[in-house]
Amino acid sequence: MTYLTSWEEFAKAAERLYLNDPQKCRFVTKYRHCDGKLNVKVTDDHVCLQYRTEHAQDVKKLEKLTNQLMRHMASKEKS
Repeated sequence: MTYLTSWEEFAKAAERLYLNDPQKCRFVTKYRHCDGKLNVKVTDDHVCLQYRTEHAQDVKKLEKLTNQLMRHMASKEKS
């Protein structure tokens, strides 16, 4: 399990992973206050994508990705 270094790369790969198999995809966030690090993980049990950040502006990017995935989950049509 390696960490992706670019947020854009991680976000695109996470969306692709979700669209490939929405029933198996999981999205996990973890914040460690003592380190000030945010870990984001998206997996389908075969592929595991991870991203780690210490920057506050990445929280806004995470919110945007979460909204995008929620839109896919709520839509009735299959992509």
